[in-house]
Amino acid sequence: MALVEKIKKFVLDVRQEMSKVSWPTRDELKGSTGVVIMFSLIFAVYTFGADQILQVLVKLLLTAN
Repeated sequence: MALVEKIKKFVLDVRQEMSKVSWPTRDELKGSTGVVIMFSLIFAVYTFGADQILQVLVKLLLTAN
């Protein structure tokens, strides 16, 4: 099969598969984006807190010796 024919088949297959995709509505997209942002903020605060606690523990261990 020639390269041009393979490319044509690939493009046609992609178009066919993309027509099967269920795209979210604008409201669903806004909701999902909000969830991702909130989870990211919660995770950032958790990571910051854990880092601060570990930093204090390491300092205590180093000054105890």
